[in-house]
Amino acid sequence: MKRNIITTSDGSKTIQIEEWNEQYHSIHGAIQEANHVFMKHGLLFYAETNLPSKTESISILEIGFGTGLNAFLTLIEAEKLKLNINYVGVEAYPVQLEEIKQLNYIELISKEHEANFEKLHDTPWEESSEITSNFQLEKQEKFFKDITTENAFNIIYFDAFGARVQPDLWTEDIFKIMFKALKPNGILVTYSAKGSVRRAMQAVGFTVERLPGPPGKREMLRAQKKGLVTFSDIQ
Repeated sequence: MKRNIITTSDGSKTIQIEEWNEQYHSIHGAIQEANHVFMKHGLLFYAETNLPSKTESISILEIGFGTGLNAFLTLIEAEKLKLNINYVGVEAYPVQLEEIKQLNYIELISKEHEANFEKLHDTPWEESSEITSNFQLEKQEKFFKDITTENAFNIIYFDAFGARVQPDLWTEDIFKIMFKALKPNGILVTYSAKGSVRRAMQAVGFTVERLPGPPGKREMLRAQKKGLVTFSDIQ
């Protein structure tokens, strides 16, 4: 499928799959969407409400590592807030370095972290790598349905392609895997606000709330694996 580099409304670039008319990030602003959905309502919300001590690590699973934008922003926030982050990015079809070089995230976000952005993409897949002293990254090349980790993550960034083009990624079966992967009181955030997505999350045990969406979207969703509920409780 033909892939193009396009410029979104906030000046940041993203990758477009021409055949699907689908982008890796919002056409209304790639960086704005990532900051609003995954930083504000994901990482920062969790750090403010669930983290008793900043010396504790936060484990994050990203569904759709893609361009590395969410990982890059998380690395920068971790440095600002002195958080320790263990980050796992899952991607079935890794983006090519030639495409990464055409994106302008370093220019728009932080020239100071240019080496770290490059390191995010240069580190080998299937290995845990120290990007900074407080940011560990492991990139895994696999399909989302093949994730088997249980009770391991505090936060999931669910940034898969939209249900319009890949409905199989937004089903109860996938969200069961996500529910298993989260620790108790862990959260999942996504840009999607579709009713079918919300109902699929609720069906597997998540408590789901609608939140104001990023530019171009009225709402988004945040789901929580509340208390000490386990997956066996909802079988």
